Amino acid sequence: MKHQILGLFFLISLVGNLAAQEKISVFDETVVVKDNLEPVIPRPLQESIAEKKLASLESRTGSKPNILIFLVDDLGWGDIGVNGGGVAVGAPTPHVDKLAREGKQFKSFYSTPTCTSSRAALITGRLPIRSGLTRPLLSGDKVSTNPWKIEVSQAKLLANAGYKSALIGKWHIGEGEDMLPHEVGFDYFYGLPAVQSDYTQYLVDRQYADMIRNKDLHDKAFQMRPEGLIMGHKGGPREVGFEINNLDDMRMVDEKLKDESIKFINENAGENPFFLVHSFTAIHNDTYSGKDFIGKSPAAMPVKDAIVEMDAIIGEIMDVLEASGQLENTLVFFTSDNGANEDVFPDSGYHPWRGGKGTTWEGGVRVPGIAYWKGMIEPGQETNELIDLTDLYMISLRLGGVMDQLPSNLYFDGIDQTAYLLTENGHSKRQAIFLWNSTDFCAVRWKDYKIHFQIFETKAPRRNLDMTTLTRVGTAPWVFNLNVDPKEMSSEGHRYFEWGMPAVIAFQKRHLATMKKYPNTDLGLGF
Repeated sequence: MKHQILGLFFLISLVGNLAAQEKISVFDETVVVKDNLEPVIPRPLQESIAEKKLASLESRTGSKPNILIFLVDDLGWGDIGVNGGGVAVGAPTPHVDKLAREGKQFKSFYSTPTCTSSRAALITGRLPIRSGLTRPLLSGDKVSTNPWKIEVSQAKLLANAGYKSALIGKWHIGEGEDMLPHEVGFDYFYGLPAVQSDYTQYLVDRQYADMIRNKDLHDKAFQMRPEGLIMGHKGGPREVGFEINNLDDMRMVDEKLKDESIKFINENAGENPFFLVHSFTAIHNDTYSGKDFIGKSPAAMPVKDAIVEMDAIIGEIMDVLEASGQLENTLVFFTSDNGANEDVFPDSGYHPWRGGKGTTWEGGVRVPGIAYWKGMIEPGQETNELIDLTDLYMISLRLGGVMDQLPSNLYFDGIDQTAYLLTENGHSKRQAIFLWNSTDFCAVRWKDYKIHFQIFETKAPRRNLDMTTLTRVGTAPWVFNLNVDPKEMSSEGHRYFEWGMPAVIAFQKRHLATMKKYPNTDLGLGF
């Protein structure tokens, strides 16, 4: 009853706010619930459905729900079977496809162009331009400000509701003092402080010969060589959990991460609600799958073998979740940190879009998104309405009952999309996606339209990161209707979209204005 009363109060106040607020455009469907929160499209009926479902679940289980996020590295939108990949591109993904068929597929799920920025968005609920974590942190990078003295991880807030939390796998959001997961709110960390290639660049002689065989470069560079996977408990020191000395060790990493996630689930099943981010090293270059998976993909290529291994690991973890009795009390979300990295072809994933990792073309930022929750999410759903990686932050807080603990001095871009997940054929509460590359505002996705204010021009095939320039558009922004031009090949904005441009400009202005009231953090990263 308490849940229903609170839900009814929320709905009444939301509708009241909507009526009272002046719209910035005739197309503006949103209401500002709080000054430091992203405006939302009110969905009162959906909210009522979600409240009832959550209250009923908590009544049955006596606990808040668990949250498990599978985050794959550089997986393309089209790599999984349900998005046209899988068997068709030489790497079957039966377990991911099963999650999709028995859950809800989000065909327009958006991330950011690169690893660090997307992981920052997931863990802070804020666009990386705000936290300053705007580009991949590289070996030897020094930051002038520790962003985690300002940012608040969802793990830190969920701890107040009794959650146990872990990040198993790749972190890549800072390696400095007080910047690893167990130092910013997580109870446990086991994994890579940075990225897979930080290890392989010291191990693959043929590929990195100019550094490895040059004594002067070697001796200096090897001072930065990581020892292995790092392990840490909240309040405790950093320890080496697994040494990585050769490529055989490297091949074992995702298996080690799987074992740690299984251990974490079993330790907490029925004891505490848990929040777990299982963050794969696959399929980031340089790809070395587990020994048992070498040649196991029909394609028999390293990256395809790694995709098959990734899929098998998801199957194993899901089996453990079911065996532990926690399947019906766990929201599972599967996604990728950014689009496929075409620069490392053929060691790269696949998508049907233009561009790739490192760009704000669809290929860089449109990624797989699947939500599964047995008994809570109706199976077999597909939706093309907008949802963003930052929204997972707010969904986590809503499920944990700690939304009211958000700090008021920070602006949050994430939107609580719990009702979108839990309502059959539900609708998104998000009006627009704002796409940044590092510190450059590039594009807006609104409804089925993509509007570019700056565009990436690639100077050589598949060189989105290494040989591309960012260029301001000319007289008119480039506009694509993604239903008819999903590859963003021919802009027709000034002819067919003049009716919509004032609305998008208004959304952009409101978005940028929040950064004046809630200033962004500068970490001193340079480019």
